[in-house]
Amino acid sequence: MRKFWTLLLCLFPLFASAQQLIAHRNCIKDGYDFWLYVPEDYDPNDYSKPLVMFLHGRTLCGNNLNLVRNYGCINAVERSVGIDALIVAPQAQGAWNPQKLHEVYEWVKSHYSVNARRFYVIGMSMGGYGTLDYTATYPDEVAAAMAMCGGATVKTLCGLNDVPLWIIHGTADSAVSVNCSQQVVDEMCACGDTSRLIFNKMKGVNHTRLARVFYLDQTYEWLFSHSLSDSARVANKSYTMTNAILKDAYANLEKKSGIKIVDNNSHGNAKYYTVKKGDTLSKIAVENETTVSILCKLNKMKKTDNLKVGKKVRVK
Repeated sequence: MRKFWTLLLCLFPLFASAQQLIAHRNCIKDGYDFWLYVPEDYDPNDYSKPLVMFLHGRTLCGNNLNLVRNYGCINAVERSVGIDALIVAPQAQGAWNPQKLHEVYEWVKSHYSVNARRFYVIGMSMGGYGTLDYTATYPDEVAAAMAMCGGATVKTLCGLNDVPLWIIHGTADSAVSVNCSQQVVDEMCACGDTSRLIFNKMKGVNHTRLARVFYLDQTYEWLFSHSLSDSARVANKSYTMTNAILKDAYANLEKKSGIKIVDNNSHGNAKYYTVKKGDTLSKIAVENETTVSILCKLNKMKKTDNLKVGKKVRVK
């Protein structure tokens, strides 16, 4: 009976087109659970929609799939960022495994109508590592990739040279040194032609600020401007990433959507955030460019403490 319900859960999206965000659990044996976002205008007979794979950082690891909605591509569409694509967002328990990620990709392709020539991977921190490891392992599958504040662990990175790739890392990153991205670039240079690479070292930018990249329209415009059908697979270098663009990312989104992202209530030099329904310490930490440990210290609380809606949490 348990196997029947697991099978039903995996097949349900095939005839439940009204649902837009679907949690998939136990659909791949010994594989990742994942969210799948399906746009409202998805047509199972139309194979034109792109597919984006979002890879989260270490703070969202575990067995609570809801954590994956705390920031990134799924969170972005929930906050009214227009992403005209299907989005798959797996959850890891530890470091990302390229083969297991590929199993997720193959599962989505076999159950949904997507354009396999327009498959994109994007991730941050541990997700940046996952993005580079996966893309280096399966360069012929990925139309373009974007990796923020990450690095790589696979033996050879030469496959990255075949893919339009945007690597972004802040020089003030104390969680993952910018040298980790620099090492990737150095290995790519040793492999040969790096004309498809864009590498931004962002002066003074810390680790958490790069989460804002997920909420920029230009992020998805850049990804979607590439396709495996492009004969030369040239990287689109008409886009830039600057400190000013990151600084205004949330404000511009709030203006467009009317949805508040960061509460800037302050008291003296302190800064406070008002807890809303669905908030977690991890989510609040990401949005306010801090860590869960710092939040706990500032508020004299434990990581396991419950957050009450309306409570003011000091974030600075």
